Amino acid sequence: MATSNPSVFLLSVNGQIEGANFPEYDNLYCKYCFVYGHDWAPTSGLEEGITQITCKGIESSHKLIWNFPLETTFKSTNPSGWPQLVVSVYGPDVFGNDVVRGYGATHIPFTPGQHTRTIPMFVPEPTWRLQKFTSWLLGRRPEYTDPKVVAQGEGREVTRVRSQGFVTVSFHITTKDIKRLGYDTGPSSLANTPSATSGWSTGDQPYNME
Repeated sequence: MATSNPSVFLLSVNGQIEGANFPEYDNLYCKYCFVYGHDWAPTSGLEEGITQITCKGIESSHKLIWNFPLETTFKSTNPSGWPQLVVSVYGPDVFGNDVVRGYGATHIPFTPGQHTRTIPMFVPEPTWRLQKFTSWLLGRRPEYTDPKVVAQGEGREVTRVRSQGFVTVSFHITTKDIKRLGYDTGPSSLANTPSATSGWSTGDQPYNME
């Protein structure tokens, strides 16, 4: 019996936002969302979420632990617009107001399997000294209206930013039917693995995005 050719491929994303390193801050929480191209659509799981508030442990003075789970699946017809994970970290200032402590983004790993990403974080900075003083006085720090702009890059070249902190994320990636749509660039020997013949793969290497 002839096997029908698939019209889409699937990308399954599992993992967790493990924690963060912000030496100057404590009692932080993290918001996340996925950004992806027009040809992509989620089929299951959550596209966005928010972690619990956590404080630094006694043994590790700079490490904040969330271990917040990630689980979602996407479908697409081509790799253009490969999904990105955007994270935003928030915490209280000296006045008790919730302010952003960092924005960051990373592409979902292209290669199936286990991966760990350390995401450098940054915050927008006021352009003028008066703006900086006013924002401190009023407890209103510069923030992006939509954190997804971090992944898009458009207009960010005119934004003044300052680096601070890191967020660590672990991923377990599986794909289905990428090879059948002709986007695999991995070794031909992978075609004979049991996972490849079943459709789902933890060893496929998707279309090269570079």
